[in-house]
Amino acid sequence: MNIDGISTLVTGASSGLGRATAELLVDKGASVVLVDLPSSDGARVADELGSAATFVGADVTDTESFEAALDAAVERGPLRAVVHCAGRGGDRLRILDKDRRPADPDSFAEVLRVNLIGTYNVLRLAAARMAENELRDGDRGAVVMTASVAAFDGQIGQTAYTASKAGVHGITLVAARDLASYQIRVNTIAPGTFDTAMLARLRDDIREGLAASIPHPSRLGDAADYAHMAVSLIENRYVNGETIRLDGALRMAPR
Repeated sequence: MNIDGISTLVTGASSGLGRATAELLVDKGASVVLVDLPSSDGARVADELGSAATFVGADVTDTESFEAALDAAVERGPLRAVVHCAGRGGDRLRILDKDRRPADPDSFAEVLRVNLIGTYNVLRLAAARMAENELRDGDRGAVVMTASVAAFDGQIGQTAYTASKAGVHGITLVAARDLASYQIRVNTIAPGTFDTAMLARLRDDIREGLAASIPHPSRLGDAADYAHMAVSLIENRYVNGETIRLDGALRMAPR
């Protein structure tokens, strides 16, 4: 799909992967609705990106507020592409603690609510808008979701996070098959160890150790790497139903 001139939407767009993706979409000529929590820096980021960008504060798990974000995107033209980056980290709870007490199931459920149910909410609502579009380059729309290498190589303490991201991976092929009759493509990116705000708080030696564990290139992932992949998945009409690991051939150890 040719990105120049289309209307797009990016969740989690106030920072990190989402911001980098929004920036690249604007550079390629798209208009972008940036979606993030109302308390985020999304409005400032939209101002920095210029007139092609608009911020709408919304919670991806809340249908009403996300519908408002979709309305803003459709006002700029038929919504053709959605990149869903919003989510949360895991609770880092062991199944049993050191005293053999079982973990809190409410914490597990909350991680799934944000990462998995939130993803499904974005997918279903965006697909409903895209299904009304006229065909463009053979597609009515394209959705890019975000999983994690934890979906395949979850570490100890990542039970909830791994379950949520494995669920996103599991949705991908089914959604692509389901929405094929509407000519809507669905793909997922599974990032590895990226240079995020969370990692920025670690000591330099720890960050260097993480980078050294990546076979090639031996560095932390950059948000621009994710953005490049997301845009490529929108542009390439023959990629559908895939989860793409973006990790420099990393395979996570148990801890």
